[in-house]
Parts: sequence; structure tokens; C-alpha cells
Amino acid sequence: MNPTPRTYWLEHAWLGTHVEPGVAVDVRDGRVASVRTGVPAPPPGAEPLRGLTLPGLANAHSHAFHRALRGIVQTGSGGGAPARPGETNAAGAERAPDSFWAWRDVMYAVADKLTPDSYFSLARAAYAEMALAGITAVGEFHYVHHAPGGARYADPNAMGEALIEAAAEAGIRITLLDTCYLAAGFGRGPDPHQLRFSDGTADAWAERCALLRERDHARIGAALHSVRAVPADQMATVARWAEERQAPLHVHLSEQPAENDACREAHGRTPARLLADHGVLGPRTTAVHATHLTDEDIALLGGSTTGTCMCPTTERDLADGIGPAVALQRAGSPLSLGSDSHAVVDLLEEARAMELNERLRTRTRGHWTAAALLRAATADGHAALGWPEAGRIGTGAPADLTTLALDSVRTAGPPPRLGAETAVFAATAADVRHTVVGGRHVVRDGAHTLVPDVPRELARAVGALHA
Repeated sequence: MNPTPRTYWLEHAWLGTHVEPGVAVDVRDGRVASVRTGVPAPPPGAEPLRGLTLPGLANAHSHAFHRALRGIVQTGSGGGAPARPGETNAAGAERAPDSFWAWRDVMYAVADKLTPDSYFSLARAAYAEMALAGITAVGEFHYVHHAPGGARYADPNAMGEALIEAAAEAGIRITLLDTCYLAAGFGRGPDPHQLRFSDGTADAWAERCALLRERDHARIGAALHSVRAVPADQMATVARWAEERQAPLHVHLSEQPAENDACREAHGRTPARLLADHGVLGPRTTAVHATHLTDEDIALLGGSTTGTCMCPTTERDLADGIGPAVALQRAGSPLSLGSDSHAVVDLLEEARAMELNERLRTRTRGHWTAAALLRAATADGHAALGWPEAGRIGTGAPADLTTLALDSVRTAGPPPRLGAETAVFAATAADVRHTVVGGRHVVRDGAHTLVPDVPRELARAVGALHA
């Protein structure tokens, strides 16, 4: 982050409740020292950010290595009838997986090829893509811990450290959500391709995680992969580790009906109830997806103020379904957003999709205001990642800013006072012109200042894993 004092002049700024024209933001030691409104032109020496400036966007759920799957695991034959088993698509690739579980097997095959060096290269490029999309903080749900076969690296956190360093070089903040992953399913040990995910026990996981250290740009959180991947008698250890450190705790929850059915068969209760019974739910916990919930599940999450991270572009890509986001928020669960598998990296699209999905499901409009959707993408996302001071343009907050063009073919027309509506319902990641993190200009005029050619870096990193 940049310690040099500077001033940014925001042509238009969304201040959480409204759009304000002419705002000067003074930055000291990477934080906002003051916010001055009613400044019609850039003060001497100020750097202008023309367009609409939002607080930096928070991507609350990421699996960086999934970026290597984009465009490779999509269903279809490239025109005409859908591909049949054994057929190839237009690119000559084998027929894409037609279910979450088949897709997961392809994902595991990519994970098997990761090394600390290749993961660093891929994550650096993926995080740079996020910066280009206006994302200033990412929650990395990290479970590829060890070498293939389960052997530990000389540095047992070599893979996690690669992700932390990748975020630093890409210029964004990271919360490393180090994930406990011990089983292939209820009553089953890890499959061979899952051995590199597992520490053997939750106690061993906790010992390894205790070696991780936070940095200015990096915070450490915890995660249980899912109720099927962490035996019930191991969950409390992970929850206690997070509680002792006041760290965020995330968990995949009820992403698939099959997970719910297996949990009921093994434990006689839903995954949400199982988590509640083992002390996992609470205000620092975020349930990811929460797609297939009962009314009691919704009450459990809301009543405990457990957050919910919705990932609409991944949930639609994997045919997972539409989660009960409206009911969860009404019950008391704060909402955040994530790009998850990175089929799309665009937090504005995630926000828009949450509303539009609900419109399709209910055939009614207007479930959230644009401001509420932006809060999910900014303040509430940062809070879910353990950065509660971020996600706003205000004194004392990190100087993390995202500026959207208001004169592109997508955004031209509406008056600036409707900037929040324009951002959510018209703009895309392609409209991001500037990204500032800790007072440092990471993206300027649509170009990354630290990673000169992000498409080339992505191509190299992805290509290496498919060679």
C-alpha cells in the first residue's frame, strides 16, 4: 500500500446513500484522511478520477485455480444439437461435464497439476484480472495445501504463501481462508486426489494454520470445506481456532441437494442444523451458496447473524439453482458476493444477477435497491472477509476506490445522480477505469500498473496447466 500523501478528486462518488458530485479524498498512509464535498474541480496536485467512484469491491469467495477451467468445461457442441456422451465440441475437446459432480472431477484433475510456482503464476494473473474488474479485496477459499499424494512441502504453507504473494504482486488485499478438508464424504477418508487437501485431523490443520502470518495486505481466516468434507467431531476445533483469533470462518453450505440428502442419512439433520449444533454458525461465519435450505435452516442462519455469500454466476454455470437470498436477508443474514469458480469475474454482474435471478424465480421485480446490492459488493463483503473498516469512502477507511466510466456504450445516458443504478444494472467490469488500493493506483485508465499484460499472463498460466 502507498504511504505517500496524495489527493484524489472524484468527479462523482457513491457515498453509501447517494451520489455526490465533486469529492476530494485526501489519503495519508494508505487511508482516507478526509473527505471534502462540494469541490467542483480538481484541487492543485490532485489526481482526477473521472466517472463514478465506488468503494473498492470485495470478492468474498474465490478458488483461484478454477480460473484455469473457464471456457474448457462448458456444455455444448459449438452449435446444433447438444453433445452426446463420447462426442466432442467445436474445439475438439471432450464433451463437457453435465453435472456439478462430473465438473468436480475435471476440477480435481487441474488441482493435481498445481505446484507452488504454478499456483503463484495463475493466482497472480487471476488477481490482476480481479483488479481490472475493480476488486480490491479477495477471500481465497484455499484447500490445495500439500503436494500430490499428501506429502508436505518443506514449508507446510508453501501453497498459501504463494497466494498471499500473488495478491501482493497483483496489488490487492487478500483474506486467506485456510480450509480444513479431511474427507471425501460422510464416513469416508479422502480419495487419492483429495490427499493433498487433507491435514489428517483438524488439530493438525490448526497447527499448520498457526504458522501463517498476517501482513498489511493479507489477513488469515478459516474455513470448513463442507459438512461432507469435515467430520462432525472435527468441526468444533476449526470453529474454536477462528473464535480465538476473532477471524472470519467460511463454509460451503447446501450447494447441492445430494449434500443435504447424505447429511440427513448420516446425521438425521440438515447441514445447517449440523453446523449450528457444533458451534460453527455466528456473526463472523459466512455460509457460501446456501442454495438448498429449509425454512428452519434460514431461521438458523438469520437468527445467528451468520452471513451468506451468494455466487450467482457460478451457481448458474454449474446448474446449482437459485438460493433464497431475499429470505436469508430478511431473517438477519448479511449478504456478500463472490465470483467462486471465475466463470465470470465481475462483481457488478454478481450483484445484478442476484436481483435478476430472484425476478425469474418470483416473476416480480425490485427485491433490492441498487444501493443494497452495492453494499453487498462493498461494505458487507469486506466485513465477511475480516476487513470491517473497508468498503466505504470515509475518514479512517482504507483508501480503496473503484471508478467506473459513465460514458461507455453501456453506461451513457442516465444522469450521474443515478450512478448506483447505472453501476448495478448497466455497467460491467469492462467499464472499470481506475482501481486504487491503499492509496496506490493499481489500475489506471483500464490498464494494470503492476502486471503489464494480464491476458498474456493468464494464457501462460492456464496453458501450463493444460499442457
